Amino acid sequence: MSPNNIVLFQPEIPQNVGNVMRTVLAADAALHLIEPLGFSMASRYIARSGVNYIDKVDYHLYRDIDEFFEKNQGEYYFLTRYGQRIFTDHELTDKSKNYYFILGRESTGIPKEILKSHLDYCIRLPMTDKVRALNLSNVAAIVLYEALRQQGYPNLSHYEPDSLKGSNYLCE
Repeated sequence: MSPNNIVLFQPEIPQNVGNVMRTVLAADAALHLIEPLGFSMASRYIARSGVNYIDKVDYHLYRDIDEFFEKNQGEYYFLTRYGQRIFTDHELTDKSKNYYFILGRESTGIPKEILKSHLDYCIRLPMTDKVRALNLSNVAAIVLYEALRQQGYPNLSHYEPDSLKGSNYLCE
């Protein structure tokens, strides 16, 4: 298991969570969901977005953010459009550490009182002033794969596995 974790604070849209589930499974990462959720985990939308991989995803559910912090130690990064640092400014190469990338609910983000107590770890993705924010599942994928890039993609296949079509598929 990689040291990388995606944390969704009170997510509202099941399709986004399903997409993030597929991404964390592909990246050998873990997913942490902080309640309340805006949907049931039994939702057909999660199953459709997760493409039936959900039973293989390492995910954890917490009743609130305090429980999450009590049970998880490591470096916390809060993704917010108000962040004063770019997400690539942080070194994420130490595979002995746990990195937690925390994303807020789709409609309102992470509460200001949480962000203010972690200002040095409030990060953002650079973008134009033409949009307010990117889709939650896209942001999760971008930050997770930047961490993996810095770590040399530990435990991930660089080629199409033989258990699927195999690395020689295009040559056949």
